[in-house]
Amino acid sequence: MKERTRAQESTGAIERLYISMRHLFSRGFYKPMGVSGATLRKSLLLLRPEIYGSIAEDKVELNGLIYIIERLPEGIEECQFINLTAEEGYQQSHFKPIIPPKRRRNCYRIDKDQMNIEITRGRSEIYDILTHLTFLFIESHKIKDRVLINNDADCIREWNNLKEIVLYNKEVSKDEREVTIAHLGTILGRTYKEVAAVYKAFSTEKNPDRFFQMIYWLGQLAINETIDNQKRVVTFSSVLNEQIGQHIYGEIWANNIKETLQNNNLLERPLHIVSANMHSVMNSIYAKAALPKEAANSKNFELFELLSNKDSKELQKKVKNYASKNGLIYLEDTSKTNINVQIIDTSKIDFEATNYTKVNSKDQQPVIIVMDYAFGEQAYETMDELLKPYKANGQTTHLNVESVSIMGKAGILDGGKGDIMIPSSHIFEGTADNYPFKNELSKEDLEGFGVQVFDGAMISVLGTSLQNKDILKFFHESTWDVIGLEMEGAHYQKAIQAASKIRGNISENVKVRYAYYASDNPLETGATLASGGLGMSGVTPTYAITQKILEQIF
Repeated sequence: MKERTRAQESTGAIERLYISMRHLFSRGFYKPMGVSGATLRKSLLLLRPEIYGSIAEDKVELNGLIYIIERLPEGIEECQFINLTAEEGYQQSHFKPIIPPKRRRNCYRIDKDQMNIEITRGRSEIYDILTHLTFLFIESHKIKDRVLINNDADCIREWNNLKEIVLYNKEVSKDEREVTIAHLGTILGRTYKEVAAVYKAFSTEKNPDRFFQMIYWLGQLAINETIDNQKRVVTFSSVLNEQIGQHIYGEIWANNIKETLQNNNLLERPLHIVSANMHSVMNSIYAKAALPKEAANSKNFELFELLSNKDSKELQKKVKNYASKNGLIYLEDTSKTNINVQIIDTSKIDFEATNYTKVNSKDQQPVIIVMDYAFGEQAYETMDELLKPYKANGQTTHLNVESVSIMGKAGILDGGKGDIMIPSSHIFEGTADNYPFKNELSKEDLEGFGVQVFDGAMISVLGTSLQNKDILKFFHESTWDVIGLEMEGAHYQKAIQAASKIRGNISENVKVRYAYYASDNPLETGATLASGGLGMSGVTPTYAITQKILEQIF
């Protein structure tokens, strides 16, 4: 019998993760480090995703820790009970929402032992949180294994020193801090240099010693699980269980958009939907007119680089103010999807003051709907709801959607950060589902901007934190010939195909455009998402893609 390859094992592990997460969710609760969490732990350790680095080794993985802590609520490491809930009215209570820096979700610390996390973006958000928590708890048990002596209640002296600092909120001098960092090297199985760098990454003005607290509580809760059998528990609320897959938040979100179009007499106009960030379309259309002085001194994308700088708040404000007086309506999300929207009435744009000329849409007054990025399966929910006819006052109005353009970030398998991918089809990971389509954007459209451009199939993954090199190499080097991976493409395409080819909600001749820029290369060590963001290297591909989408619309 032929031996199974790592890629086949990994595919099996992803499938098992997917099935067991859905099972645990239906069951309503589980203990991540108990028997019920065993399949998740085993699958994750077999998979060894790139983002979780040394998860299968004895030493504690530090870059992966930074990555997930930015996506989980502050203080979660101290909580024995983690509840995943729907939107259940906590904003009307005295609990203050805790919002993780890299994931817009409301979390509430109920008491010292319990954290509630609000899920309003569908199943992908649950998969995301559960894999991060599994990683976190595996790492916490590594700390416990290194500090407990003979699995007894006695701990090594380095741990007792850390405990004293954290539990008694001890003020530490520079020298004592360095001693503690040295001790942490022993506890984590890492060098002084590595620990010092991560200490700095976690340090905030308000809480410089956050890393000490985090390691202590991770280890302490793992010790409590082992010595006192106080297992950590993840619970799913019954309301969440009932609501998931019901499109509750997506429907509210889509109706808000259609109502705004109706109130501004834009509902019957030709519509172009663009899924992108909240600045590139606005800046591409309005920045030149809003900032004439800066525009005069800028060539290529220099003006956009200036606007992307975090010190350019005043200039960004000028563009926003100018845009809102010239056809842009901003809809801040109130539906809990966390997807903000801009509606741009192009009849109010002074095209003389832009880099665009109206050719395709000369006799039309198209409306552009820019929606912020969706998250995984949420892309299906939001696009499906948005493309449905608008029903109000006994009337049904079909939307005149002429095009849907998706611009997003993705992992690349051929080039490097900042390069561009033009997909010809989306494959859904863990299944044989595939979605070929005619992409209005071509490789030739995006050449000449100084970045590499690749075209081919792309894979829509269950989660960015579930990929490893073996499975990606297989997809890249086999006849699938995949050029990159992302989380939303197949879900968007599923909704667009259903609306245009089956349900007749929109024209079957709707044009689709997909283009992605590379945020990382998971096949290159040191170039994964855990190695940091794109910085300024993201400006060129973002604005190159935006420019081509707008040229085709106009």
